[in-house]
This record gives sequence, structure tokens and C-alpha cells, in this order.
Amino acid sequence: MKKLVVLLLLLSSFTTDSWGQKAKSKAKGSAPIAADQRWSAEKANAWYRTYPWMSGANFTPSTAINQLEMWQAATFDPATIDRELGWAEGIGFNTMRVFLHSLAWQQDPEGFKKRMDTYLAIADKHQIKTMFVFFDDCWNKDAKPGPQPAPKPGVHNSGWVQDPGDPESRDSLTFSKLRPYVQDVLTHFAHDKRILLWDLFNEPGNSGKLATSLPLVRNVFAWAQAVRPDQPLTVGLWNWDFEALNTYQALHSDIITYHNYDEVPAHQRIIELLATHGRPLICTEYMARPRNSRFANILPLLKKQNVGAINWGLVDGKTNTKYQWDVPIADGGEPVEWFHEVFRKDGTPYRADETNLIRKMNGK
Repeated sequence: MKKLVVLLLLLSSFTTDSWGQKAKSKAKGSAPIAADQRWSAEKANAWYRTYPWMSGANFTPSTAINQLEMWQAATFDPATIDRELGWAEGIGFNTMRVFLHSLAWQQDPEGFKKRMDTYLAIADKHQIKTMFVFFDDCWNKDAKPGPQPAPKPGVHNSGWVQDPGDPESRDSLTFSKLRPYVQDVLTHFAHDKRILLWDLFNEPGNSGKLATSLPLVRNVFAWAQAVRPDQPLTVGLWNWDFEALNTYQALHSDIITYHNYDEVPAHQRIIELLATHGRPLICTEYMARPRNSRFANILPLLKKQNVGAINWGLVDGKTNTKYQWDVPIADGGEPVEWFHEVFRKDGTPYRADETNLIRKMNGK
């Protein structure tokens, strides 16, 4: 927590009197962003007031082990998406965070965008807005198009893949392939009201990449700013040790998003410190039951603070995220307590008291 305080003091030295004003300085090696590109704090807060309190989940259909299996033509599964988003609607969830993958776009850009449109039509039918995620530094580094591996029994996110992989994410030559992807998708959906926001990069620096991810973070912000879609742009804060990354992400995001899997006192402190930005806050990952980050204690906190609440996981499926990080169950048996997820595969709640609380919090 001391590191977080130091980071926020550092950030204050980068700005003028308001977080919404143009930054005086910039992270080393970054390009300045013009004052009229990043949303002002006033615009960001006005945007946030037009929506009800945001609650929902990170969504991958239970039939997909990763982003590629969700989005490739051969395994895109609108029937399952429709069914499972219907369960989400039933408990009042109104927002889903959904990961894309550049390899699926590279195979078939037009088909990829059509599948995105199909997904959005389904979500809209269920009164759900979507935040799409472009890049991701988490889990397996060698993504390959085509059929995806079967889940490893009892292993959390055994088939999830980075985008781009490693060392591709550290290699600036890769960027020439990534820029067309980002800008094509953003341009196509720039005015689509079914999309809530664009989350440009999930957990940059994860998987041991550290500050080597900063060049891609800088570039994806620049590519997105060149399009400047109607929806806000963000890259979420998640590791308080990453000073250079956190500084750049915080000072270039229209909306402040973050991840937190801690219990109430630590999570409350994060909210208080991030609120100094004067911008809307959305927690885009939380809820890990064995860590005491639960719906029962965190969801009321987030609603009281008017912070958007997007937990990890909706339906138990091929991602295996009911199993805890780094605590595999070799035979694939039932964990003593689920780590993530809200529903079983048949649509029944894992815990009825949780779904009853979610309904109540959402006024359903």
C-alpha cells in the first residue's frame, strides 16, 4: 500500500490542477496526448451519469477455453452465448467484459467483425452493454489459430492465451500487424451504442513481462486516440509495483479501471486513492472467494461508492476458473469452494444467496 501512495504522489506531479487537464510531463519514451484527445474529467463524469450502476462479469461462454475458441468461425457459439447472457440478465447484470484476439481477426477480418456484431446483438437483446478488451499479457504465451487444446483437469485457465504472445509483445516489428487490427475494429464500431468502453490492454506487464509491455501500451493508446471512438478508452491498473506502466495508464485513460481481489479494507483504500483522479471508477476484476473477495462483502462496497462492479467469471466451463490460481486439483474434482463463477453449466446458481444478493443490488 505504501507503493500505491507513492505512485499517486508521483502522478500528482505529472498534472496541472485537475486530473482532467493536459499532462505537463509524460512517462519516459511516451508521446504526448493532446488535451482534446483524452476526455476531460468533466466529460468522463457526464458520460458515467448517463448509465445506471454498472454490474456484471468477465464473460467467456462455457464452451470456449480461451478467446480464440470464442471468436474463431468454427467454434463461435451464439446459442450458448444467448443462453448464458440470459442467465446474467435474470440477476440484473447489465455489463460484460469480453476479450478479443488479434489472431482471430487476422484469419478473417470481416468475419470476425460480423461475429462481434452477432455477439453485440445477443447482448443487446438481454439489455447488456459490452466492454471489449484488445490485448492481454496473462497466461500462455504461444497462441495458435485453429483448434484449441482441451482443458487440463483442475487447472485454472489452462488454455487462456496472451495477445500478442511472448516475445512478440516485446518486438516493435509485431506492432505493424497489430495496429490495423485495433484501428479496423475501433473504426467499425466507433459509434456503436451497444459498446460501453474499450479496454485496450489487460494486465500489461503480467507473465514476467514487466515494463517491456510499456511500448505496446503507448502504441495502443496512440492507435486508439487516432480513431477516437465515441466510447471511452482505458487500460486498468492492477499491480502497484509497476510505476512506469501505472503512471502511463492512469494519465491516458478516459475512465479509471482497476483490478482488486483483496478483502474490504484493502479494496476500500484502493477506491479512496484512485478517486483522487476525479474520474469514474470501474472495478473490472474482483471476486475470489477463498481470498475473501466475495459478492457478500465487495458488491455492497462498490455500489455504495458508485464504482462499477465486474467480477471474474459467469458460468463454470472450459476456462476452469472455478479452480484457484496455482492450486490445481489433479483429478478435476470439485474444489472445496469455487474461486470464480456465478452459475453451474445447467444455469443453477453456485450459491443462491449470492444470486439473490446480486438481484437485490441490481434492483431486479
